[in-house]
Amino acid sequence: MKRDRFSGIWRVLVACGCFCGFAALAQQPARPVHDAAYAAFAADMAERHGFDGAALEKILRETRFLHSIIRAMDAPATALPWHEFRARHVTEARIRGGLQFWQEHHSLLERAAARFRVPPELIVATIGVETLYGKLTGNVVVLDALATLAFGYPRRAEFFRGELEQYLLLQRENTQLGPGVRGSFAGAIGIPQFMPGSYRKYAVDFDGDGVRDLRRVADAIGSVANYYREFGWREGEPVVIPVEAGDSALDTLLGLGLKPHLAVAEYRKRGVVPLEPVADDALATLFSTQSAAGPRYWLGLQNFYVITRYNRSINYAMVVHELAQALRQGRPATPP
Repeated sequence: MKRDRFSGIWRVLVACGCFCGFAALAQQPARPVHDAAYAAFAADMAERHGFDGAALEKILRETRFLHSIIRAMDAPATALPWHEFRARHVTEARIRGGLQFWQEHHSLLERAAARFRVPPELIVATIGVETLYGKLTGNVVVLDALATLAFGYPRRAEFFRGELEQYLLLQRENTQLGPGVRGSFAGAIGIPQFMPGSYRKYAVDFDGDGVRDLRRVADAIGSVANYYREFGWREGEPVVIPVEAGDSALDTLLGLGLKPHLAVAEYRKRGVVPLEPVADDALATLFSTQSAAGPRYWLGLQNFYVITRYNRSINYAMVVHELAQALRQGRPATPP
């Protein structure tokens, strides 16, 4: 990148009050996007949020269209069979890493658990699954990722245009992030991998420095706990209950969504037998996971649904839950 061109774009960003990340202006691969789409988006941001439309349109046209992101979106790891996905995440190495993270940040985790009424093992497990305890936070320029998906991925373009909007607002509000902030191929940011909309809504300043910076451990821990609290985590209640379905007709019970909708007592009437204690009046949803030996069936309760608000995947929620259980079991009764 030429120095004078870099300086010129930076002055435009400063002038319009939007410290947006932007990509290197190297040779670009062909993109399936017409500039009119950028112009319309920029004009909308100018009208609703006071951005400099021309400057923003210029920035968007200079983003890199990343075909690798489109391929990754069409082949998510969470689509693997459960037993394969679990084997990648609930490992001895990840458990050891989680116990070490818990020990190093014991005070922060206990403070978050007390304030938000969310167990520390759930916070640690979530960060462990998302970024290997902050070690793998992504290396894609977030603006490139979001622009690629907002304008080049029709199946979820509306969602990602919303996230692009949120990201630009976040950059304007939080100059600590700086230009060119990097994250996941889907545009998630920081140690807990919050999408920009979640960052703006749920991130907290847990270290008291006046900035919500999810690249810092304290803010990451507090923000994960706050996220789960805001979505209705119920302290002390179970997450999932294994069940025996026998010869029950399950087709009408499976696939009705992740939100608990039927009382446990009703499942019992239909031949679904819980294998662990659970209140008959608790609402639950029935789902299955694919083990190496075939399908296993579970009742997902409110806390399971809350974990799926972080990622709308049964496999994801189950692996976070099982890693959290392993961490709790491996944690000494009296921490060193």
